[in-house]
Amino acid sequence: MDSKVKLGISFAIILAVIISSNSSINWSVFSGLNSNTDSLTGQVGNSKSNSLNLGYFPNVNHAQAIIGIGTGNFSTAMNNFDENGNFTINPRVFNSNPSVVDALYSGQVDVAYVGPNSIIDGLILSGPEELRIISGVSSGGASFVVRNDSGIDSVSDLGGKKFASPQLGNTQDVALRKYLVDNGFNTVENGGDVTVIALKPGDIISQFQSKSIDGAWVPEPITTILKQQSNGKILVDERDLWPNGKFVTGNIIVRTDYLRDNPDVIKRLLQAHVDETLWINEKLLQSNDTNANESQVITLTSAFNQGLKNLTDKTFPEIQLDEALSRIEFTTDPLSDSLLKIADNTYKFGYIKKGANWDEDLRKLYDFTLLNEVLSEKGLQTIKS
Repeated sequence: MDSKVKLGISFAIILAVIISSNSSINWSVFSGLNSNTDSLTGQVGNSKSNSLNLGYFPNVNHAQAIIGIGTGNFSTAMNNFDENGNFTINPRVFNSNPSVVDALYSGQVDVAYVGPNSIIDGLILSGPEELRIISGVSSGGASFVVRNDSGIDSVSDLGGKKFASPQLGNTQDVALRKYLVDNGFNTVENGGDVTVIALKPGDIISQFQSKSIDGAWVPEPITTILKQQSNGKILVDERDLWPNGKFVTGNIIVRTDYLRDNPDVIKRLLQAHVDETLWINEKLLQSNDTNANESQVITLTSAFNQGLKNLTDKTFPEIQLDEALSRIEFTTDPLSDSLLKIADNTYKFGYIKKGANWDEDLRKLYDFTLLNEVLSEKGLQTIKS
């Protein structure tokens, strides 16, 4: 049976089981029909393809995709290896985890730049055989921001306050709840006095400004917007909570059938991705580990905004990008240990169910074969299994 057909059947079966056992599920999340869902068009991926349907989020921590796709660098790199020079990249912009997972299921996306939640959702719905993590993208870029006039000067001041996260059960939501519990606080629904709500990014900003919330655990550039424009301050930079300051916020994931049928295409993509990562890091080169070289950052922010404008007709103010990028590390290391920890924390707060072989199944998703070939050919350190 064709892999995409099996994916569709397994997806339908799992949804039916969930529906029959839980009447309180938000069905729009599973179907991808919430307000952030993107309409999907384009060809379903085929074996031995001369095209690549590439998904990504218009996020700062997916800068390699924004710059690589938006400026044409990826297309140029792919066509340099194509005999006829007619290889096509079909970009797909997503704003929600369910929609990108659904696109992978349906075969409308072959490869995607995703965050940890998309990977966890993909494993739950398809098992360990249908998707592969083939590279890292980014680390860091999330913080707990509070209002300067909220009365919060330290962790001891969090009691009785109201905070927001971008989505119930996403990585920032789980990080916020874990931080509260680790410091002796509980949410209202668990007998405590701290309120945690989920809000869309725009609503987080507006409610922060109107003083309807005291703070929020958010990704960049929302952190920077709250800090620069909304009288906010960073109470916790999440990097400080992880070993060596590293935790996964972006990976590249591919459908296993597309990887099997088109390893040459995936290797070319990884070559372009590694080159873009190296270029970004060159521009973010730090002096004394504190201040980025200004001219290099301007070059980077200009390239990012050019790519973003070409793809979405939007840009970020360069002063926002400058600060936001300083809290993100771009890397080809998938940081697998941190994903395991994120999944474990998500489970502990009741957002997912884990089977007996969960950790083993999660580790099965990683395939560094082509990435390590690319890294080795460029004289770079390879990724250990």
